Amino acid sequence: MTASKILSAVAVALMAVAGAAHAETYEGVHQLSSTASRADVASQAVVAAHSANPYATGANAGPAQVFVSSTSRAAVRAEAAVAARSENPYAEGASSRVAPVLASGVDRAPVRAAARAAARGDALPL
Repeated sequence: MTASKILSAVAVALMAVAGAAHAETYEGVHQLSSTASRADVASQAVVAAHSANPYATGANAGPAQVFVSSTSRAAVRAEAAVAARSENPYAEGASSRVAPVLASGVDRAPVRAAARAAARGDALPL
């Protein structure tokens, strides 16, 4: 055996011994200390059993609350129409808006002639 293997085996053994030294001790069962009588606890249990479950979710939560809006239907529709015609505030990159029309100082005729020449395979003048 090499010295490194012996050293690593000793290190593992020391860590195992050190881990066992920090174990918790058993203190027994703790005594209950309550100021409520059995009758009080029983009456509270009956009330809790007949009340609604505050932790229920989904289908067990019961009927949904009805919300009453202070805004009229016409006002909501008008706001929706304005929002539909405005820019998308959540869009990114190319879908953020319609590309603006850029004014160019280049004449169209030479650009079209160069495009036709390129489509026919003619060499473009440089």
